[in-house]
Amino acid sequence: MQISDEIHAKLAKGFDTSVLDVADTSEGHRGHAGWREGGQTHFRVTITSNAFEPMSRLARHRAIHECLGKDLIGRIHALELIVNA
Repeated sequence: MQISDEIHAKLAKGFDTSVLDVADTSEGHRGHAGWREGGQTHFRVTITSNAFEPMSRLARHRAIHECLGKDLIGRIHALELIVNA
């Protein structure tokens, strides 16, 4: 299973989303720190869920990181989050 698929599955399970898009942006970072052959190092997640409405921006990011878990977060280099309520 690709890391992008794992991210998508965990977020879909953890939040009732109306929008969920996980993009592997690794190729745009070729030659930079953290990049590996084959990609799956840099991701952009766009997510919309009513669960985020009462949360601050920092709380939203923390909730997403908690949902993904330390193991998965530890296997990626960069995670760009676009979070909407």
